[in-house]
Amino acid sequence: MRTALERLTPVGGARPGAVLFACGMNAVRSPMAACIARQLFPNQIYVRSCGARSGAPDPFVDAVMQEIGCDISRHRPKTFEELDESGFDLIISLAPEAHHKALEMTRTEAVEVEYWPTPDPTLATGSRDQILDSYRGVRDLLMARIKKRFAWSPAPSG
Repeated sequence: MRTALERLTPVGGARPGAVLFACGMNAVRSPMAACIARQLFPNQIYVRSCGARSGAPDPFVDAVMQEIGCDISRHRPKTFEELDESGFDLIISLAPEAHHKALEMTRTEAVEVEYWPTPDPTLATGSRDQILDSYRGVRDLLMARIKKRFAWSPAPSG
C-alpha cells in the first residue's frame, strides 16, 4: 500500500531542466520549494517561483529556511505576470489558485503542470514556537516531495 506522501507525489520520469514553483502569493510555499530544489540540485535544475497574486516577504519563512542552510532573505515575491522568463519544463503548483493560473499558462506554452496540495502555514495560530513548527512542517513536506519527485540521492561521501 502506498503512503499518503507517495499518493500525493507523482513518480516522475526524466528530471526536468527548468521548474517553476507557484503558490498563492509567492511568499511562503513556492519560495521554500524553490530554495530547497536549488539546494538539492545545484547547477542541475533551473528553478524559479511565483504567485497567483502579490504578497509580502514572511519572516517565519526566513527563520525556518535558515535552519536548513537556505538563505531566502533577498527573495521578493512576484506574480505569474511579473515573471521575466518562460520555457519551463514543469510547473508545480502548491495552492489551488496557483494551479488555475498554471493551467491558463499552459494554453499558450507546452509545459507539464503538477498540483501538490500543500498546507498554508500562515493559518497557524498559537505561540511563536507553534507557528514556527507549522512552517517547519510545510518545509519538511516540500523537501520530501522534491527529493522523491526529482529522484534526489546524497552525494557519495569520500
